[in-house]
Amino acid sequence: MPRVGDADAPRRRIARLSTHVAPTARADVAVRVSDEVRATLARGGAVVALESTIVAHGMPHPENLETARAVERAVRARGATPATVAIVDGVCVVGATDGELERVARMGTACAKASRRDLSAACGTGKTAATTVSGTMVLARAAGVDVFVTGGIGGVHVGGQDTMDVSADLMELGRTPVAVVCAGAKSILDIPRTLEVLETNGVTVCAYGVDEFPAFFTRSSGCEAPARVDTPLEAAKVIDAGLRLNLNSGSVFAVPIPLEHEALGASIESATARALRETEERGVAGRDVTPYVLKRVAELTGGASLKANIALVMNNAKIGADIACELARLRSS
Repeated sequence: MPRVGDADAPRRRIARLSTHVAPTARADVAVRVSDEVRATLARGGAVVALESTIVAHGMPHPENLETARAVERAVRARGATPATVAIVDGVCVVGATDGELERVARMGTACAKASRRDLSAACGTGKTAATTVSGTMVLARAAGVDVFVTGGIGGVHVGGQDTMDVSADLMELGRTPVAVVCAGAKSILDIPRTLEVLETNGVTVCAYGVDEFPAFFTRSSGCEAPARVDTPLEAAKVIDAGLRLNLNSGSVFAVPIPLEHEALGASIESATARALRETEERGVAGRDVTPYVLKRVAELTGGASLKANIALVMNNAKIGADIACELARLRSS
């Protein structure tokens, strides 16, 4: 663990990285870290991991590709290096090229989703897959990246206490020390039970600038957050403390959607309720529920939910990059 004032911290950091990944992609190597990401980590700079499921499954083409590129630009503009994570032809990539990003975006829902469970199968069979929050956390940790930005985390589905339909994201957060900056959990989930599972797994949960845990398209879920931070520096100090304590669990920094986009919340919530009823009527279940609901809500709201989705992801990217930069400064001071 890097110590304050430790000049050798960047060297040890890249040494740890080299035990997990190879410098170049080879047929017998499962993970490839881009040269830019490796160089940033080596000098103790800020890197922000970005998932690819939101690109393949969260938005239609070409908005997905445009948003992915815009998010990477936003991260760079704040002084951090973006590292989009995906699996390309069986190789886990941390820091996808623009061509790889475009490939995943064009594949869309034809691109498999990969959580921790699916990583070895996707690599072993040479598949191209988009990593979920869970899968992205695993690969970000392997590459030595501590901050990860996404739209929202998965959680306990409504009725999950009976069906056991609980996102692997919650389990991953309990065992992988990566900070996830998001807009909370999607409102289609059982948020009170989601927070209970996070507590059981020892996950640090902080709302950013508010007291209540946000619910993706709306700023409030009605559930009080266990903790609150108000600045990127405060968030960075929380992350640093968790790493120093060797908690070996992740953290969630839940950022509410910008106020100017929350007005759409009521119409989006109504459309969400309708879409959920349709999933029951049509037998949509498991990991197919969220993509179906998001697509249907976009249709029902005339694209308003897509605009809100893009706005919150961009906001998360800016705040996540600021947090990553503060964390890098903390470690180099």
